[in-house]
Amino acid sequence: MTISYNWLCDYLPVKPAPEELSVILTAIGLEVESLERFESVKGSLEGLVIGEVLTVEKHPNADKLRLTTVNTGNGEPLAIVCGAPNVAAGQKVVVAPVGTTIYPATGEPLTMKKAKIRGEDSFGMICAEDEIGLGSGHDGILVLDASLTPGTPARDVFQPYQDWVYEIGLTPNHMDAMSHMGVARDVCAYLNNRENTQVYQVKKPGIHAATHADKPLPIAVEVKNTESCPRYCGQSITGVKVGPSPAWMQHRLLAIGVRPINNIVDITNYVLHETGQPLHAFDASRIRGGKIVVENLPAGTPFISLDGKERKLDAGDLMICDGEDNGLCIAGVFGGLESGVKDDTTNIFLESAYFDATSIRKTSVRHGLRTDAAVRFEKGLDISLAPFALERAVALISELAHGAPASAVTDVYPSPKQPWQIDVTYDYIRTLSGHQYPEAQIKNILCSLGFTIHEESGNRLRVSAPLHKPDITIPADIVEEVMRIDGLDNIPIPALVSMTPSVQAQPDKERVKERIADYLAGNGFSEIFTNSITNSQYYKHLDTDTLVTMLNSLSADLDVLRPSMLETGLERIAFNLNRRNEDLLFFEFGKTYRQEAVGQYDEKAHLSLYLTGRKLPENWMHKEKPVDFYDLKGYIGNILHMLGLQAPQMTVATAHGLQPAFEISSAGKVIAVAGSVAPAQLKAFDIKQPVWYADFNWDIILQLLPTKDAFYEEIPRFPAVRRDLALVLDKGVPFSAVETTAKSVKTNLLQQINLFDVFESDKLGAGKKSYAVSFTFQDKQKTLTDQETDAIVNKLVKAFETQLQAEIRK
Repeated sequence: MTISYNWLCDYLPVKPAPEELSVILTAIGLEVESLERFESVKGSLEGLVIGEVLTVEKHPNADKLRLTTVNTGNGEPLAIVCGAPNVAAGQKVVVAPVGTTIYPATGEPLTMKKAKIRGEDSFGMICAEDEIGLGSGHDGILVLDASLTPGTPARDVFQPYQDWVYEIGLTPNHMDAMSHMGVARDVCAYLNNRENTQVYQVKKPGIHAATHADKPLPIAVEVKNTESCPRYCGQSITGVKVGPSPAWMQHRLLAIGVRPINNIVDITNYVLHETGQPLHAFDASRIRGGKIVVENLPAGTPFISLDGKERKLDAGDLMICDGEDNGLCIAGVFGGLESGVKDDTTNIFLESAYFDATSIRKTSVRHGLRTDAAVRFEKGLDISLAPFALERAVALISELAHGAPASAVTDVYPSPKQPWQIDVTYDYIRTLSGHQYPEAQIKNILCSLGFTIHEESGNRLRVSAPLHKPDITIPADIVEEVMRIDGLDNIPIPALVSMTPSVQAQPDKERVKERIADYLAGNGFSEIFTNSITNSQYYKHLDTDTLVTMLNSLSADLDVLRPSMLETGLERIAFNLNRRNEDLLFFEFGKTYRQEAVGQYDEKAHLSLYLTGRKLPENWMHKEKPVDFYDLKGYIGNILHMLGLQAPQMTVATAHGLQPAFEISSAGKVIAVAGSVAPAQLKAFDIKQPVWYADFNWDIILQLLPTKDAFYEEIPRFPAVRRDLALVLDKGVPFSAVETTAKSVKTNLLQQINLFDVFESDKLGAGKKSYAVSFTFQDKQKTLTDQETDAIVNKLVKAFETQLQAEIRK
């Protein structure tokens, strides 16, 4: 939300300094994210003065240059070399003396310095309009009114508009502050609370009654769908002269980022940002049948909107139509091309209505039209504001566009909305807020915001929320308003906080998650949070019935809940690679979603790892090293070890998007899949370097965790014993089979198995390979003897020979 300081001060009974107002706005919950200077002319002509050209002579060394002397009202005349063909003695001109910075309409700022041009000294510059940002003309210097006095600041002559612009991070529940008058109301409430008074009130703009037209132009209004349009106001205006709006209005609109179009459109935008009420002007000549009808048209009805696009209407789209059921406007969202105000428009019908928030939201999303009007309607408006905003706009049109009202105000309001009443106690306000507010202060704040106190009985209050605060429905909302206006910084922080520590069930899921996150972050990983709403085009390989589709998607690219973590992570990798951030270690805790049957959904938690780029950059000690599968395998193993999951098994598998792919199992359950992202998948995201990926099924992992905390144990005092074996096996036997076989031998002494060499040669025999494996044995109670170690090794050898048909190389 963008707010103009000058504009806002029109409605305030006092004028705080811009910085002070910034502090006030943030204190009352309208957080100021930025405060920036706005200038209609860059630099605001600072340092430029009016000068009088005294003499003009030909430059001795250049045919197109002139030597001039200029009186700038500051002592001796300035000698200035000028190249403009129209410079002449007696002219009043704009001069940029030495030291002045000028801001051209195009190009970089330029600071004037003493110069020597073709051998002649020059102490400044006589300016053309484009050289100081006043226009685009460069045919010659800017010649001014002869009555101006030399030395007068150019800023006083041209009076460039200056303002301060606030960018407010407005929370969704504060639609009442989506206008300058709404913000002013909160500021007045703050000032009343600070000074314990009720004297500060919003200064509403004066509205002068417009003279009615001699010839009436009656336009009837019929609302067929009163549920989607509870209130509709309108009035016809004749004799309108469409043209540019005045400079003061254009400056204010430009300051808040709204582009001026013409006086009629600018007035509707001005009143929108002034009051918060959207308006729409129709060319009355396009309203056939002399009637406005608010209704829903059949699905598929074509409608050409203001942007020239043909849109197919949905049966749920509320439309403003004429008496012949021709669509004029998508209600509250976007106007029609045919009925819009044009340069030759002379008669208009001005609409000020209240539309249902849900209906507008659905239509806006359905057609991808996020207009200022739609945003305000979908958040909920003040239904009582429509007649005032209409009256204000009509008065401005009369003043600035010479229009005259040609009909009475039509106000279709069949079921007047009643303010929401809420019962709340002073004790509840104090308990929930943690602050002992006096009763008088609570009532003062509520009354300043427009609340009505209907009943006060002892500790209890019955209040009604103003219609401009439709989000206030429960007692907690009242507490929030009191805290906000008094200032959240005023809530006292107690010196002593008492609490009862909770006892978490084991395993503590959040503690486990935090421990793994700490490990990954400590190893150079960055945690990412990707959007669980993503693009269905990523999942063409899946049955569409299994996808969880959004009913009201924000866009075609965000229409399903993700069934896999891989694709959203690849989006982030591609984003970084496109910005030359190529060495990436990412992890993410997230969820995936599947539809198992109609109305039955499966939601799973995951931990995903993404590795790409270099693990080590090149330097004088070693060459660069890219991350590979063994880096990924090492992180997986460390994570499972930290989780206390014993004897994980890795086997070759098939998984979409991975090539090759592996499954990691523990206790007979698949707990993770890992591998290299397939080339086709990388190409879909325009990724040109390998990506390694691991996806942990976090729900299953939490089920397998021990139910008690792991305890540290004493480091063994007795030495370990290592024995090596060289096993000749068929090439198809993976090392995991060796591990499984070794662990099948019943002994508590085998502590570690390590593969330290793989050898292949025709000397071993056709289709054979050799694994060199070390086995580490240790007894925590005593030193192992050779006889005990040999006995266990013999059992291992027998198991390998029996189960794997291994041959032991001597």
